[in-house]
Amino acid sequence: MKGYVNREKIVEEFLPIIKRLAMDLKRSLPQNVELDDLIQEGALALLAALDRYDPRKGSLKTFVMKRIKGAMLDYLRKLDWIPRNLRKHMKEIESAMIELESKGENINDEALARETGMDVETVRSVKNEMVRRQLLMLDAYLLDMDEPILESVSSSDDPAKEAYKEMLMNALKEAINRLNERERLVLSLRFERELSLKEIGKVLGVSESRVSQIISVALAKLKRDLEGMV
Repeated sequence: MKGYVNREKIVEEFLPIIKRLAMDLKRSLPQNVELDDLIQEGALALLAALDRYDPRKGSLKTFVMKRIKGAMLDYLRKLDWIPRNLRKHMKEIESAMIELESKGENINDEALARETGMDVETVRSVKNEMVRRQLLMLDAYLLDMDEPILESVSSSDDPAKEAYKEMLMNALKEAINRLNERERLVLSLRFERELSLKEIGKVLGVSESRVSQIISVALAKLKRDLEGMV
């Protein structure tokens, strides 16, 4: 990397981007996760990426951003855990979301509390954990596992694991195709284009809470359709 770009200038350019990414993640994380720790992980990843970057292999921004985001998520995954009772509550809320959506009812915390028998504060706490896990490891969330299965087999040469991965991916694609148009669009904007809830809300002309609701319902449907795959 040395000789190709001014490192100091690049770091100065990317620090505001790192802070924005960290703040976006922090909104959906527990209080014990420090914003400064996320920013530090991103900054360290930026410096390491600059040392490894080869201009002949593509855009600097694409190369660097991938590693900054990856470093932040790796850090958060190390902090991640989920007790059995919380997993049970998550399943109950997912089922309630699908039920309320099928009836055309408004999916708010009070309605979920009535449907599940939980108190409103518990519903809010469980929903926050659901959003956090959706952001950290989407495939593990969908497949209800403790580790990202698709990531874990992606570098494997085991034919059985590769076949399993392909089967899961095909099943996931089919499940996504069964979602309605708005749900597919929101998932694409969130997990492919990596827009924030606020940014998606501006695209669709709806509130952040409505975007979060659409995402949660869509992912609950996908989890339902993937049951029995693991």
